[in-house]
Amino acid sequence: MSEATATTAPAKPARRALPPLMRLTDAAAARLEKMYAGGQAGMLLRISVNTKGCSGMAYDMSWVDAAGPTDEVVRDKDQTVLVDRKASLFLIGTEMDYKVEQLTAGFTFINPNEKGRCGCGESFHV
Repeated sequence: MSEATATTAPAKPARRALPPLMRLTDAAAARLEKMYAGGQAGMLLRISVNTKGCSGMAYDMSWVDAAGPTDEVVRDKDQTVLVDRKASLFLIGTEMDYKVEQLTAGFTFINPNEKGRCGCGESFHV
């Protein structure tokens, strides 16, 4: 009896895992928790990217009642934020932080896709 030789197709290289769409720092999660428990109870923070400013794009945040059909739901550190699907490609791997400085406080974004920002910090480009 002869043995049949088995031929196998070359193995496909393993796919590289995609980074999370967005992560929250501890400070951002704590601030969202306070906002969701207080004046924004029952609402969700929705993040999108609009064409605006001297560099071309700007982060936009708004409060919505529920996720829309084009929203990606991001859950991190027991908090939920929504990301407009059209903004997803610009935000992959972004970390959302909350900073309190001497005269200002607010959410900031550390976005590995940014290639530059305008001088005033209001807009960015990829």
